[in-house]
Amino acid sequence: MTSRSSFRFAAMSRRAAITGAALAAMALSACGGSGGGAGAAEGDMAKGAAEGAKVTVVEYASVTCVGCAAWQRDVWPQIKSKYVDTNQIRFVFREFPTPPQDVAVAGFLLGRCAAAKSGNSEDYFKVVDDMLASHPGLTPGQPGFAETLQRIRTGLGFSQEEYLTCVTDEAAIAQMEERIRAGQAAGVTGTPTFMVNGTVVADRSVEGLSAAIDAELAK
Repeated sequence: MTSRSSFRFAAMSRRAAITGAALAAMALSACGGSGGGAGAAEGDMAKGAAEGAKVTVVEYASVTCVGCAAWQRDVWPQIKSKYVDTNQIRFVFREFPTPPQDVAVAGFLLGRCAAAKSGNSEDYFKVVDDMLASHPGLTPGQPGFAETLQRIRTGLGFSQEEYLTCVTDEAAIAQMEERIRAGQAAGVTGTPTFMVNGTVVADRSVEGLSAAIDAELAK
């Protein structure tokens, strides 16, 4: 990919996602913060136990958040193995874009399009995981935004036209805005934010989350 086409792709990505990103920009300026909220929400993406499980863990996160990427790398594998793969908990991922919001929104929309195309929600999480693993290329001030999105959409088998159709879908953008508003209404101000059965857990380490989860499982 030439530098000119890279610039063109990045510019289109920014234009495509800016509508959804504008709302997030009003609430967020950086990773970090806290929030709340409980219960199922429209558009939730989840793993593990079915809705109505005894314990539900909710993560508000952004694919452009450095703290989210670190948690995904260092903590998630152990939480997944211990609680999610064994269906002891329902793990819900909720989108809360952080700077650069245009990239985060485009990534989330692409993930949802991938899941819709295949009929498998795991394809959504593949996009999220890939973007989180792409840091620091997705952090503010670093190059690589266009290249990362290009690589991911190519790996999904999406043409550039399909990608642009995906991230300019007005209905999908409106739904994204509603999910962001719901997070704001719940008091979420930064990422990653974790809740266990509706209670915010400030200690997002393996030990901290495990203690909160085990306490709920024991009830």
